[in-house]
Amino acid sequence: MNQQQSQSKVNEINWEKVEEYLRQEIPGLSDDSLVGKPFSAGYSNLTYFVKIGNWEAVLRRPPFGPIPPKAHDMKRECDILGKLNRVFPLAPKPYLYCEDHEIMDRHFYVMEKKEGVVLDDTLPESFENRSDTGKLVSHAVVDTLVKLHAVDYENAGLSGIGYPEGYLSRQVNGWIKRFHNSKTNDIPAVESLEKWLVDNLPVSPAPTIVHNDFKLNNMMFSATDPGKVIGVFDWELSTIGDPLTDLAAALAYWTEAGEVDTGLASVTTKPGFLSRKEMLELYAERSGRDVTQIDYYLTFAFYKIAVILQQIYYRWKIGEASDERFGKLNIGIQNLLVQAEKARKNEILR
Repeated sequence: MNQQQSQSKVNEINWEKVEEYLRQEIPGLSDDSLVGKPFSAGYSNLTYFVKIGNWEAVLRRPPFGPIPPKAHDMKRECDILGKLNRVFPLAPKPYLYCEDHEIMDRHFYVMEKKEGVVLDDTLPESFENRSDTGKLVSHAVVDTLVKLHAVDYENAGLSGIGYPEGYLSRQVNGWIKRFHNSKTNDIPAVESLEKWLVDNLPVSPAPTIVHNDFKLNNMMFSATDPGKVIGVFDWELSTIGDPLTDLAAALAYWTEAGEVDTGLASVTTKPGFLSRKEMLELYAERSGRDVTQIDYYLTFAFYKIAVILQQIYYRWKIGEASDERFGKLNIGIQNLLVQAEKARKNEILR
């Protein structure tokens, strides 16, 4: 989505009504006018920076246009953050939730704004100039995931956000179904891989909170300390389930130098970052969790990411999405399926 399209989306929000609502709900705001601008735009939930004087926050809402009836549940996400923030403060603290369509066409919530940097495919200059950045970031990612999986979700009042019994089976079969519902004729057949995933389900460890999209660019780091995590974002898919699915997803996104082009560019290809194998060993050491079945989980992680991209590619193929970049996703999808096969053969984490 280009800048002009992004701006048109911003203009669909009546910021005057949002400002009036915020002033009713949050005492002590200054007389300055509200400023609202997008952090991101796309098919997932949308986030906006909002500012009134010195007060700053983040507004999160579903995307514009038609959405499935049960998708993009802002109330669920807001409620989860309200409980999780108390025991895992890296999750942003929600301030308020609103479903008044007189204020906005969709329900939304407002949460605290974290201050720091997000690492994607580049490093800020202050991090580039440090020889220990890769190691510090790598250790911080693992430590954050270990801390999340150590949260006592029952005491936190989060037992009701998921159904851990049969979680992995539902995930595997659900994503296979999604793939077949978005099949195109230029993607290789993967029936043998899918059969293997169904036939070789491991026994899951004790359930934990699962972020379900845990990766480097869903985290925020201190601008001055690459070893300090400030926040973890995008909790819309979080549930109670198998923690090794989180670990495997993080490893799948943790790209290494020299790999086939999957479209998952990351700073982790730079010198100094731990390898996937080292990340795995560090997680096993610090969590005490058995990771001997990780090749299965990594196979599924690559497959799942391929399906996510395939769903977008399918929409482009049938004319529902017009972004020219989506027309090249088939290359990344095919290479992700290659990675899945390599993981199945225990060739990724050697």
